[in-house]
Amino acid sequence: MTAFFATCPKGLEYLLRDELAALGADAHEALAGVRFTGELEHAYRACLESRLASRVLMPLAEFDAPAADALYAGVYAIDWAQHLAPDTTLAIDATGTTGSLNHSGFAAQKVKDAIVDQCRERFATRPTIRADRPAVRLNLRLHKRRATLSLDFSGEPLHRRGWRRGQGDAPLKENLACAMLLRADWPDIYAGGGALVDPMCGSGTLLVEAAWMAAGVAPALQRDYFGFLGWRGHDAALWQSLVDAAKARAEAGLRTLRACFFGSDADPHMLAIATGNLQNAGVAGFASLGRRAVEYLEPPAGFSGGLVVTNPPYGERMGDLAELPRVYRAFGERLRTQFEGWHAAVLTSEPALERALDLYPRKHYVLFNGAIECRLALFEVRPPARPRAPAPLSAGAEMVANRIRKNLRNLRRPLARGGVTCFRVYDADLPEYAAAIDVYRGWPEDRAAGGDAAAAQTWLHVQEYAPPATVDAGAALTRWRDLQRAARAVFDLPREQIATKTRTRGKGGSRYGRLATGNEFIIVEEGGLRFRVNLRDRVDTGLFLDHRLVRARVRELARDRDVLNLFAYTGAASVYAAAGGARSTTSVDLSQGYLEWASRNLSLNGFGGAAHVLARGDAMTSLTESRAYYGLIFVDPPTFSNSSRAEDFDVQRDHVALLEACGRRLRDDGVIVFSNNFRRFQLDVDSLARTFALEDIGRASVPADFARRPRIHGCWLLRKQACAA
Repeated sequence: MTAFFATCPKGLEYLLRDELAALGADAHEALAGVRFTGELEHAYRACLESRLASRVLMPLAEFDAPAADALYAGVYAIDWAQHLAPDTTLAIDATGTTGSLNHSGFAAQKVKDAIVDQCRERFATRPTIRADRPAVRLNLRLHKRRATLSLDFSGEPLHRRGWRRGQGDAPLKENLACAMLLRADWPDIYAGGGALVDPMCGSGTLLVEAAWMAAGVAPALQRDYFGFLGWRGHDAALWQSLVDAAKARAEAGLRTLRACFFGSDADPHMLAIATGNLQNAGVAGFASLGRRAVEYLEPPAGFSGGLVVTNPPYGERMGDLAELPRVYRAFGERLRTQFEGWHAAVLTSEPALERALDLYPRKHYVLFNGAIECRLALFEVRPPARPRAPAPLSAGAEMVANRIRKNLRNLRRPLARGGVTCFRVYDADLPEYAAAIDVYRGWPEDRAAGGDAAAAQTWLHVQEYAPPATVDAGAALTRWRDLQRAARAVFDLPREQIATKTRTRGKGGSRYGRLATGNEFIIVEEGGLRFRVNLRDRVDTGLFLDHRLVRARVRELARDRDVLNLFAYTGAASVYAAAGGARSTTSVDLSQGYLEWASRNLSLNGFGGAAHVLARGDAMTSLTESRAYYGLIFVDPPTFSNSSRAEDFDVQRDHVALLEACGRRLRDDGVIVFSNNFRRFQLDVDSLARTFALEDIGRASVPADFARRPRIHGCWLLRKQACAA
């Protein structure tokens, strides 16, 4: 068995994993690709049959390469006579940096030098470098002082199928088109007799790929070049047998393919390109094209259902953002009035444009069109709903609703005094209805610029506490549904403004685990500051509501101090510190994604520049390596963590070492604010009292809406003993 790596655009990893597994490989997803093991046949089939992969790589060696000499030595140590003829043509692609190797062109040159020198010394001849279609293409990846050198089986990107002869200004890559079709369940829709309609078809990418998918045409069947053809390990007989089998399947599939592909576009030039591409792909006889603006879109005659799928313009590379909402509104209106019962899939990078469709998506997927992050929205087109009286609540749901109403009455005054608009309204008050309900009031991210309070909307974040195994699953499900109905009834909100999830302990103890990739944010206000919140994608939302008063204390203590925020998460405490007049803030977290979120939160409130540092790293390592001193250190660690990028952490076991390390970076008159959410946590007072004066502010830091759970977190202030007085 041999190890391989198939690259793909971000967002396609799980689809590609399943595709490669279906080919018989042992596949596991990674970032922007899939690692798989198998025989040579599996790699050949991936090159020939994968609709999603960008490249297929076979690692030849992995070795330490902190500098150019080590890279040269590692490459020279490979027996190149096993892989290439000494007088062959060769190309090297290099990505990444490591140590002093910070230029990809220079790194590729060192690889070339090592190969050429070995061939010249052993065979008195050398390979020739050729960028276009070399006999052998190598791929070098540099990362964390390591080099991985691979043979690029694909030779050139696999999305180049061979049928494309023309394209517009913003072409959709073929493997992304296939991801759209698979996420939209096109194979099942076709099998059920449905048609495919692309109302903004451009050069016809979706039409060609949908037809090939339906007919079972291997996507690389028209290609005449691969990177393994000049490799000495190439099995030409095996490859030819796979190609012959794929040709037979394609011929059989095209014989039975239905003429059910319909494309339209307002641009006659693009329609001409699409016509040529369909002809080159051998499916022109199964498709119909016509010039039509979306305002006149109609379902094809003879079909009562199918898939409307399109990659419309969305501003970054084409189209006028001022004009595009009108196009989307017209498209949505035609879908609602003409395509009842159909499925629809729309790719866009602009949530505002998606909303202009005025359709509620059943699901979102994050995909990348080149460097542009997009969302694929999936719809089931239904007629406008008729208003109807809500069904009466069950006795259990009515009981929960009454408790929520009671809590709202009791919280009205304390929340109003603090101007609080994001709060907890229910927390397993009735033990058999074990869930937490949080209220968030704010704006969709693209509508938040003005901050008009009258335009703010309400969302609910409803988290079920997973029932123990001893509880009857059917009864638990009934109570969970009753609780959701009660929440909807009290707040009179549509389903799309209620996020529901079941809260369980995350892998590795993480309280931030990812659940989805919808990437839909709202902007909320707290303490006169603004924060990005995501109610659906992760276990937590980006703003811990129980820490509201802890953050307020950070703001009080921050004036004229340099502030260190460890385990910074989305940087809310850093925003509070900056608002409190901190000289500087440094936010440390292991997650680059959360640091980017923290950066956005700081920017939302007008903070940025050199005074506000965002540093990716482990808290203990940062404290050990730092030479800076801070007047205020905020420490809010997870209960435990076993991240692959840092040492295992257990807050009960490790809090003394962590706080003592903080003390070594604390100014003499400084303060540590230490908080955590481990309910059974016991502060090691005896050990810490030798260094710090301790002040327990836990109960005072729990806001009124969390008073039902006074131990939801603990919080202490720590000052150096000599300065405590």
